[in-house]
Amino acid sequence: MTAAFAGFLVSCVFTVTSVGVLVGTRDDLVDALRSSGTAMTEEQLQSAATFSQVLFAGIAVLITLVQLWLAFKLRSGRNWARVLLSVLTVFQVASLFIGEGGATLPAYGGALVAALAVVASWLPASNAYFETVKRTR
Repeated sequence: MTAAFAGFLVSCVFTVTSVGVLVGTRDDLVDALRSSGTAMTEEQLQSAATFSQVLFAGIAVLITLVQLWLAFKLRSGRNWARVLLSVLTVFQVASLFIGEGGATLPAYGGALVAALAVVASWLPASNAYFETVKRTR
């Protein structure tokens, strides 16, 4: 259970790092919008890039906070948190394959660590942990 908890914490760090990497690639985002043949003015391109980055960062921070909360619930023996973290991780991995290859290296690392944490949370030792916590309530 300790490995699963630590894995989810590390995955959160990767997510925040991924946001930082995206913010650092703002010029690439503007260039991609410009080369897509859009009829936007330069000011509109800059605004679209800023909006996209703020939207992505906001969603990433929200998901990270939910994942952190669930990780602490997992550590306290809440089985429903284990299930929700598993579902969230499936969406996290699936999100890597949506779009046109815009996922960053930290996004792949975070998804990998989260997937390993899910596996650790369903191992027999973790099941025993949940049973022990359940009996003591």
